[in-house]
Amino acid sequence: MRALGDLAADFWAWRVAAAPDSGDDITRVERPDGWTADWSAAAVAERRRVLGELEERHAALDLSAEPVPVQVDGRLIGSALARARWELDLSRGWQRNPCFYLEQSLIAGYNLLLRPPPFETGRAAAIVAHLRRVPVVLEQARENLTGHAAAPFARSAITLLETAGDRLRQAMAALAPLLPRPYAGELASAADAAAEALAAYRRWLESGLAGFGDDTAVGARALAFFLHRVALVPYPADRLRAMGRQEWDRAVATEAMLRLRHRDVAAPPLPADAARVIAQEDADERGVRRFYTERGLLGQPSSLRRYRFAAMPPYLAPLTWLGVPHYAGSASRPGDDALRYVEEPHPGLPYFQLAEALDPRTGIAHEGVHAQQLALSWQHPDPVRRGYYDSHANEGIAFYNEELMLLSGLFDDAPYSALFVVNAMRLRALRVEVDLALAVGETTLEEAAERLATAVPMDAGTAWEEAVFFAGSPGQGLSYQIGKLQILDLLATCRRRDGDDFDLRAFHDRLWLEGNVPIVLQRWELLGLRDQLDEADRLAAES
Repeated sequence: MRALGDLAADFWAWRVAAAPDSGDDITRVERPDGWTADWSAAAVAERRRVLGELEERHAALDLSAEPVPVQVDGRLIGSALARARWELDLSRGWQRNPCFYLEQSLIAGYNLLLRPPPFETGRAAAIVAHLRRVPVVLEQARENLTGHAAAPFARSAITLLETAGDRLRQAMAALAPLLPRPYAGELASAADAAAEALAAYRRWLESGLAGFGDDTAVGARALAFFLHRVALVPYPADRLRAMGRQEWDRAVATEAMLRLRHRDVAAPPLPADAARVIAQEDADERGVRRFYTERGLLGQPSSLRRYRFAAMPPYLAPLTWLGVPHYAGSASRPGDDALRYVEEPHPGLPYFQLAEALDPRTGIAHEGVHAQQLALSWQHPDPVRRGYYDSHANEGIAFYNEELMLLSGLFDDAPYSALFVVNAMRLRALRVEVDLALAVGETTLEEAAERLATAVPMDAGTAWEEAVFFAGSPGQGLSYQIGKLQILDLLATCRRRDGDDFDLRAFHDRLWLEGNVPIVLQRWELLGLRDQLDEADRLAAES
């Protein structure tokens, strides 16, 4: 249907310019040439105007007589529009969260550092332009946050800003020799101006902290909008809590059994240096690809890009607090190898990084899946589906794959890694409880971080980062567990339908290709079942 195709093209063209930046690697946006961040009052008003027009065009579509795949595309665009509305008028990070402006001012430049050298003229110019824009965006932050900012988010931003300027200068000093002239010469002054603006922003937050509100919660109605209109989840919040608690019990029990089974197994020693971790990951990634094909689990086209570890460059290391140091590629560069930058191994590494240093397959089983799934989805034959993302599907697939690898025997030679995979299952189950409690105001950031640190357990730094991120992005934390459960439901339904003819590899090949599409829509298209989509719609109408 041409009207839908035109709407989708117009929406994605607008979205790549209007979407907020985020430290989440799944939602990174490839910006058009010459783009710079703008959160002025006029820019926010323009976002609302364009979004309203796009929503009207979507509402005017009549797809009821179209084939199911076309109707699914229509619902995809509806979900993407609802996400944009959620960001502007419900979660309102641009009004409530001072951390939001650290992302909007710095992450566009950070993302340009993730693709490996050389730094050609266009990329160098964009990095300098983004740095010069930092003071402007932080001035817009003051205007937008006044009267709306939440103190817990402000305290988190103040902590991050304590060293942000120095880290930025350090990173840019390391980058300068890699840039072509004249941008290398401009970098220091641009970094200085940005660092001074960050320091001034910190002082402003400190001076206004006493007058900020304490509430970080979006509330039950706003959360329901996200769950049922954006993510198309067919379960109410109380059901999600019960699902998370049941999976928590299963993970705890499984871990107890494995710990008894492997009670005499000592933790492996850390590799001597990052070079050994990188070499091991290179071999392991090839081995995992063979494992998929030999076990009949997932196709591995020869053209499919690789997922590799790389040494953390000095221009990136000071800035990793901004987001996962992971180059995922982009829709315009789907063949680029995905890179995960790694530090020198040491016992103080955060939760996930330590596990990856001990056994890179723990990272390949999750981030490596993102790399493959995104590369496949970016080349989907249906252009409407290439730009869409939904953490419930994307993260659900990666989390599902971890247990798939565990049950299929990938970690049979590494009991310590198997225990980590199960321990991470506890974390993902606990995120459901924490995410929901933060969203409706049942817990504070401090309480949520303490719960994560003690119940998983995990290091305090990672626990705090998770709590702040989930409070600022309601609904994202529960996406891993709930997405995985939806995938298991889809798999079981297909298995019941097909009986002994069920082909697990074919199921996975389709799931990875359609990995940007919410599971209820995949269920409708694959099985002809609208029951869960109708339930999501019913819950949305009631909220």
